[in-house]
Amino acid sequence: MHWYNIDNINEIDSPALVLYTERVVQNIATAIGMVKDVQKLRPHIKTHKCLEVVKLMMEAGISKFKCATIAEAEMLGIGKAKDVLLAYQPVGPKLDRFISLIKQYPSTKFSCLTDHTDAATEMGSAFDRNGLTVPIYIDLNIGQNRTGIDTADAVALYGQCAQLKGIKPVGLHAYDGHIRDIDFDTRKQKCDACFASVIEVKEKLIHHGFETPLVVAGGSPTFSIHCKREEIECSPGTFIYWDKGYSDLCPEQKFIPAALVISRVVSLPTENRICSDLGHKSIAAENELGKRVFFLNAAELKPVGQSEEHLVLETFAGHNYKIGDVLYGMPIHICPTVALYERAIIINNHNPEGEWKMVARDRKIVI
Repeated sequence: MHWYNIDNINEIDSPALVLYTERVVQNIATAIGMVKDVQKLRPHIKTHKCLEVVKLMMEAGISKFKCATIAEAEMLGIGKAKDVLLAYQPVGPKLDRFISLIKQYPSTKFSCLTDHTDAATEMGSAFDRNGLTVPIYIDLNIGQNRTGIDTADAVALYGQCAQLKGIKPVGLHAYDGHIRDIDFDTRKQKCDACFASVIEVKEKLIHHGFETPLVVAGGSPTFSIHCKREEIECSPGTFIYWDKGYSDLCPEQKFIPAALVISRVVSLPTENRICSDLGHKSIAAENELGKRVFFLNAAELKPVGQSEEHLVLETFAGHNYKIGDVLYGMPIHICPTVALYERAIIINNHNPEGEWKMVARDRKIVI
């Protein structure tokens, strides 16, 4: 029997997200083994958005987390996480919600990012009005050009933040998600070059008399590189479930797929085409059609059309597929796929054993 086969599969309606908990636990252990010191690990929870997974990580000794939304931060507060970095610059109503969150969960140390003096000034004023002094990390732009301040201007911003009430700069945040080379040596070379600018900022800050700043660096593709550095925190996220995209991109990382989508054949429209129930609403669709899902038990199937509730797949004339056949799909990109499901079926030893909810999938929990 293959690792993914589920006994009593007819009890599970499709499409469905299924989680193999033994494999989730194994991936946590693999990540800790890569960094060696669990205190160097600050996993991003954007992939799983699940309180039960947070608890598994905490049981393994992980105490620091990274997140991107107020709901994710709130879930971590509910779970009594010790240290939570909101890897986002809170502006507008999000800033008010962040303040409410900090007050609601005082046992959790919350911090956030900033990359601009205007935002830092607004945050500092709001925090100070509420009797708070919040740790902040300067978000560095090291090549992705999505967020962050140019490293040449980072020291000045750090110094300006140090003069403001309500905030206390404590470190640097550097995300290098643009580095996605399949060749490991090329990926490492680019990663090292980007990280050199982070070290330069760090050394300048120390030279200017600041306490040694903490450094939070990288994501999944560069985790295998950053995990070998001293005195930084790594923040991979996808490792928890893994997916086809990263298994192809990062073969040096020994994580294993721990989450699949279950689909069924619902129609046989032509002699060489079948249709499953895995539409846009059930699998991440940001990639081109052929790079959305890989069927572990039907690798030859070729996606040729997709709509909200249907995925049309090309096979060969004379195939043996029947209506009702189950397809075990490995998402190319698991993170946005998880966000499409409010709950997942838990699989242990090939058997369904209850459900876990992705509570932080919601835009708002309470706050």
